[in-house]
Amino acid sequence: MNLRLTLLSILILFMGIGAAFAQGLTGRAYYKSSSQIKISMDSSQMAPEQMAEIQAQLKKQMERDYILSFTQTESNWKQAETLGGGPATASSGGMTMVINTGSEDRVLYKNIADQSYIQEQEVMGKEVLVKDALEPAEWELTGESKKIGEYTAQKATYSRIIDSQRFSTGMTEMENVKDTINITAWFTPDIPVSHGPENYFGLPGLILEIHNGGRTLICERIELNPAKEPVAIEVPKRGKVVNREEFRAMQEEGMKQMMNQYQGKPGEGSQFTIRIGN
Repeated sequence: MNLRLTLLSILILFMGIGAAFAQGLTGRAYYKSSSQIKISMDSSQMAPEQMAEIQAQLKKQMERDYILSFTQTESNWKQAETLGGGPATASSGGMTMVINTGSEDRVLYKNIADQSYIQEQEVMGKEVLVKDALEPAEWELTGESKKIGEYTAQKATYSRIIDSQRFSTGMTEMENVKDTINITAWFTPDIPVSHGPENYFGLPGLILEIHNGGRTLICERIELNPAKEPVAIEVPKRGKVVNREEFRAMQEEGMKQMMNQYQGKPGEGSQFTIRIGN
């Protein structure tokens, strides 16, 4: 009985110390993103070696650096300022492709305490401010672990089905499709905050890696409680305020306008496919 009480007391003391440490914890985590690029086009429009060259160019240009600034309950996610932060552009054999990867100065703010987020976005040339409740993921812990730098990380996964819309040249209306996304995350309880890159959160430790199909985010460096440049959390305020559903409707309207511009008969000119989802 005394042994049980002693172990319980140690556990409560440990939890109290951990909570006290976490309450004053701030930091910055620096991530690098990479994406797989797959181009599908009629061989009469572009030779396979030209497609491979463009894919390699786009893959390299779409590597981006991001900074996650966090306190115990709030975080900012923002692209780091770099010289190569514009749209990814590649060309081969007279064919040029441009992919807009987003603006450097847009901020995603998450508040874990009240389960809300605010995100700066642009749609149809208009700045909007998306404000809504966070969507928690149903993470499953696998029991696997590995070292990431100096931290011990644990593996968590989740899957869900999302509604997407697809449009290709030659189509007269958008097609509704179901996509299954499979996410793998590696988090470290050594940094006891529930934050992560992009819109990922909700694990008992900072998320250091995310693998989402063809997209990967890996943390390369962490600063905890920086004294020279204390962490300041920015709450975005730029743009017309909309909720998640209103923003999705604006995206759909933008796709309809593009569809009206480019719809045509299959086989006429270059073919392309656009897909948007949640």
